[in-house]
Amino acid sequence: MDGTFFQINTNGGTQLSNRWMFHIDDVYQGRWINPLTGEKSPKASCQRILIADSLAGCESELIEECGIKGSIAIVADPNTWDALGRRVANALTANNKSISKVILHSNPHATMSSVAKLSKQIKEFDGVVAVGSGTVNDLVKYTTTQHRKPYCVFGTAPSMDGYASTTASMNLKNGLKVSCPAHSPRGVFLDLEVMSAAPKRMVASGYGDTLCTSVARIDWWLSHRLTGSYYNEAPYLIMEPDNDKLKTYAFGVGNREHEAIGWLTRSLIISGLGVGFTGVSNHGSMSEHQISHYIDCFAGERHPGTLHGEQVGLATLTMARIQQWFISQPNPPQIKPTVIDEADMKRRLGTTASDCIQAYRRKALDDNGAVKMNERLQEIWPELCSELRAWAVPVAEMEQNLIAAGGGVTAGELGIPIDFYREAVRHGHEIRDRFSFADIACDSGLLDDFAAAEN
Repeated sequence: MDGTFFQINTNGGTQLSNRWMFHIDDVYQGRWINPLTGEKSPKASCQRILIADSLAGCESELIEECGIKGSIAIVADPNTWDALGRRVANALTANNKSISKVILHSNPHATMSSVAKLSKQIKEFDGVVAVGSGTVNDLVKYTTTQHRKPYCVFGTAPSMDGYASTTASMNLKNGLKVSCPAHSPRGVFLDLEVMSAAPKRMVASGYGDTLCTSVARIDWWLSHRLTGSYYNEAPYLIMEPDNDKLKTYAFGVGNREHEAIGWLTRSLIISGLGVGFTGVSNHGSMSEHQISHYIDCFAGERHPGTLHGEQVGLATLTMARIQQWFISQPNPPQIKPTVIDEADMKRRLGTTASDCIQAYRRKALDDNGAVKMNERLQEIWPELCSELRAWAVPVAEMEQNLIAAGGGVTAGELGIPIDFYREAVRHGHEIRDRFSFADIACDSGLLDDFAAAEN
């Protein structure tokens, strides 16, 4: 099927259908069959997901079909209002809808103080329409969850994979960035004409957020094999139809070509749907995301304003180098008990240190744990390396694709102070309890050298 076409439902409504939704429709509507288990995919809590070449003229009806009626608040920042918000507002007004616009300040942040302010602005409305990408969507998602108000989102950039998720990435009062439980939007509507016009950095951010899949998979499987932690193959199985597209379209993504942006948008949505199978984000968020979160939480005035996905792309290359060094070795590393320097963590992490220390302790190895880990590594090392090499993507290939997509491949290129980036590589694994190759590198005494080599 080429292009977008319309079908008239028997109830008189208009259903927008197009080539971009094949496979995705089956996954989120609960029709996809897992070839390993024979089970159907879980039906997503999001009622409607729609990627289309254009959604112009359909905005009002799509919102109404999500059950969002009565008075509606449209939430956007100044940039996303110009990109799409005004068009959505005009469409609703033309259909005699009662609306009000809520314009966030430029460069908004998903903080609890922003939630408190937005709560006051939307409390009198029956529903909310978010127009934006990461921060706008997270802020509206979390705030409407607190008030039990329905919302839908019109995306404006292929910059992250959380549009349809049941979590919101929020900055807590102590400065720690965490994924908070939240309801999903009633509808996710992605107009590729709008997405293709997004700033290049936001597009590169989305590419970086998808690049990490192989690295996260290797970390997650490592954790499963060594610690017995939960693992689920389903998120990777649903990605298979699109596996080669982002490599093929990397230059097109960098040039913001419509076709390439369509494939990037698909990949981001499919990645987000993986959480519905597992209830966790491990399939696309392991050691590389911990490095990015460390930057966001602790850079302070050193933060250059880089986007989360840009940082993830860079950290993916770093962790791929570390992973691939280990799995190329004939013998396993020698693990020592985990050293938790609480005084240093308090110095670096400030008010968040207590929470991070608790998280680190949950995966730390004592003397007995280190002995058992070494025994396990000795037992399975050749087999484990063979398994992980099957998923590893050569670092040079990932670097080439990220450059083609417009992403930075060194801390210097992104404007992140090199000394601080090395600190993030060295200590990022301390802030969450997900076990990864960063922990292996740390507990074998090699992480300092790996971090020092990054630039």
